[in-house]
Amino acid sequence: MSELTKKRPEFRNINAFKDLTTYRLPVAGWVSILHRVSGALMFLLLPLIVWMFDTSVSSEISHGTFTAAFDAGIGFVPGWFVKLVTLTIIWAYLHHLIAGLRHLYMDMTHSVTKEFGKSSAIFTLALSIGLTVVLGAKLFGLY
Repeated sequence: MSELTKKRPEFRNINAFKDLTTYRLPVAGWVSILHRVSGALMFLLLPLIVWMFDTSVSSEISHGTFTAAFDAGIGFVPGWFVKLVTLTIIWAYLHHLIAGLRHLYMDMTHSVTKEFGKSSAIFTLALSIGLTVVLGAKLFGLY
């Protein structure tokens, strides 16, 4: 059998309903998707972020209201849920910042090898999750 008559591998598009559950996305792909998700979260929660900042720095009375929101909650929303949403904002900011710095570094140095992409993606995930755990422990009063 000659080289020309050998069957070539078949490349096809991914079927979203059948193939998506079995498709293994590389770590760099997860970081890229999470970078977009964190940016969208920060955009959608921007009114809450502005309210939190305004309430925390306006006056001593408003700062008391701000800290009471974490203990007693806001209206019908319990305090633990406010802390959880705040932790989500913290994660989104940290991940978006670190992944953005990763992309900037890769753009400036032209380090676009598979090995560097994988190692920097693992570093990005580890650092953003680690810092989120540390700040979350502080937020929930563990230290």
